[in-house]
Amino acid sequence: MTTQETTTAAPVRRRAALAVAGATVAAAVPWAVARIADVDLEVTTADVTMDVGLALVLAAALATSLAGWGLLAWLGQRSGDARRVWTGIALAVLVLSLSGPLITEAGTDAKVYLALMHLGVGAVLIPGLRAAVRE
Repeated sequence: MTTQETTTAAPVRRRAALAVAGATVAAAVPWAVARIADVDLEVTTADVTMDVGLALVLAAALATSLAGWGLLAWLGQRSGDARRVWTGIALAVLVLSLSGPLITEAGTDAKVYLALMHLGVGAVLIPGLRAAVRE
């Protein structure tokens, strides 16, 4: 790796890390509002009931965001059109992820907050990672 590549890669990593951190925090905002509004975020899927707590929200948002960053980096090594391809995949994953809140057994208010968590992550992560790797 040359000095030029090193000095260029550091700001890209910093911007991508900020996008991942921002997306993780974005998931926590609707969760916090749901708690303040006293919305029960207990969901049942396939006869398994779980409480959607803050640790689960943060872990899921962080893991998904890191996976998105990893995919973007991988595509960047293999495609000259990585940003466009990644954006299409990311938007498809976001749309598919919304099926989770829709099909789970939970109250309407819980479904809305769960969907807002998904949308919050996507709204921060997709433009954030796209900006981090400007072509």
